Amino acid sequence: MAGGKRILVTGGAGFLGSFLCEALLERGHDVLCLDNYSTGSPGNIEHLRDNLRFGVLRHDVTTPMHHEVDEIFNLACPASPVHYQADPIQTLRTNVEGAMNVLRLARRVRAKVFQASTSEVYGDPLVHPQPEGYWGHVNPIGPRSCYDEGKRCAETLFFDFHRQHGVNIRVVRIFNTYGPRMHPNDGRVVSNLIVQALRGEPLTLYGDGSQTRSFCYVDDLIDGFLRMMAGPDSLPGPVNLGNPGEFTVRELAEIILDLTGSRSALEHRPLPADDPRQRKPDIAQARAQLGWEPKVSLRHGLERTIAHFERRLAAERRSAPARRRTPAPAPAREEGFAGLGGLEATA
Repeated sequence: MAGGKRILVTGGAGFLGSFLCEALLERGHDVLCLDNYSTGSPGNIEHLRDNLRFGVLRHDVTTPMHHEVDEIFNLACPASPVHYQADPIQTLRTNVEGAMNVLRLARRVRAKVFQASTSEVYGDPLVHPQPEGYWGHVNPIGPRSCYDEGKRCAETLFFDFHRQHGVNIRVVRIFNTYGPRMHPNDGRVVSNLIVQALRGEPLTLYGDGSQTRSFCYVDDLIDGFLRMMAGPDSLPGPVNLGNPGEFTVRELAEIILDLTGSRSALEHRPLPADDPRQRKPDIAQARAQLGWEPKVSLRHGLERTIAHFERRLAAERRSAPARRRTPAPAPAREEGFAGLGGLEATA
């Protein structure tokens, strides 16, 4: 493809990052995937390693980066409560110091830079659905604050670099997204319920299951990322990206039980602290400015996601006896490698 760009994707071995790397390569770009594998997985990008336009580097965004690139997608951060609450200080550092480092790099090399923000900036919202102009209702000192306030601070940095230094930015706020390559133990509602249903375990509902969420399939979200990055410079964001279809968590569980044929029971547990009661994006801006809206229905997306987890769980069952017999080798430190276009692969 003529005019291919050199693009850095931080968090590129994660759930969303791996799909983004794949989409960028399909469009003829050179892609450098940067990840520290705290929640990402080498397996998510294994199928891309033979592509000569693809490079991968083990690196943490809290450490400065020195790469000559045209565009940067910053997706580096744990996105599930289980993962981001495991080390809240590191989560906050990833959000804030990571944003500072990618912005400094973008300023130095004059790269366009994309920030994957989150609907969690709206907290437990008092406005429904949530438009981009709503400032949110966030607990600044709760157990989710490392993520919620970290992402809010990252947005502040992006817009201050834009105003003060003229950095060309794009900021999107991601609502619940699901699909293949989600981690089976990440604590997110879709993966939790699917894995529990496939294993015949009780499906965990927090509270009475009446809290609502909006579920966007990964292919739709990546399309939104690409449209946003290619959009006009007059639209730095923030822009909501998510599916405006609204479902209770109980409705989600019932659909998953139907699609899997599972006879699992529903098990109620107390609501976690600061768990939002409602979540639904107002995507009027994305429709008007980007021509974007989700196309994959919840049932269709769940069918694809369930098929992925069925294959993954079956593979784990087949390999379990071998793992019990043979001690696992110590994980080797992965070294970066460079693809075409002079992408660096050194820290």
